Amino acid sequence: MSVSLLQPSFFMSKTKSYAQILIGSWLFLTAMAIYFSLWVAPPDFQQGGNSRILYVHVPVAWMSLVIYIATAINSFLFLLTKHPLFLRSSGTGTEIGAFLTLLTLVTGGFWGRPMWGTFWVWDARLTSVFILFLIYLGALCFQKLSVELASIFICVGLIDIPIIKFSVNWWNTLHQPGSISRSGTSIHVSMLIPILSNFANFLLFTLILFVLETRLLILSFLESSLTEEIEAREGNKNLVHSLRLSKE
Repeated sequence: MSVSLLQPSFFMSKTKSYAQILIGSWLFLTAMAIYFSLWVAPPDFQQGGNSRILYVHVPVAWMSLVIYIATAINSFLFLLTKHPLFLRSSGTGTEIGAFLTLLTLVTGGFWGRPMWGTFWVWDARLTSVFILFLIYLGALCFQKLSVELASIFICVGLIDIPIIKFSVNWWNTLHQPGSISRSGTSIHVSMLIPILSNFANFLLFTLILFVLETRLLILSFLESSLTEEIEAREGNKNLVHSLRLSKE
């Protein structure tokens, strides 16, 4: 079974068979996330309706970190194997991660304006996330020059992930400490459910994008192989035809 998972034909057949389930699940999660965020979760007694921004801000912030770690793993595997699948996955992860990190900064700014009185402060957490966004942009630029250099750059950029995670513990920051830890969570369940449902929604949507990119990569390989085979056959036919003419 583990060997068959690596076969392009197996991947193509299974993703085609379960495409409706994946898309249907994502649409269901999207509807549930919107319902929980807008109608089930009550407004915060201090923040009011502004707290609903956190139902998007927190999940996309988590996803920007998760995608970066996955992108770094794919980049490392590409450096080891030079397999184009890891290169395509790394490129897709960089594009999606850059967008989600930008969305994290934007939604955080819209939440911070009424709560902190400003869209932006050079806070340790905010600054380290902004650096992550710059790392994503740098990787996109390096990919146009050298994919190997971009992969190395992404792997080195992993150092920013623990800085983002522990910045609120290492320095005195305006950003509040993490609300979820091993000992539990300080988030009320009525607010935790929309956050988790949105996180699952973004996670599944990202998975669908990666599946689509992988299918496009496999199809491009099949198309190029078919083109080469057709050209080879036409070349053989022309060779046989010329040999016949020379004999005549």
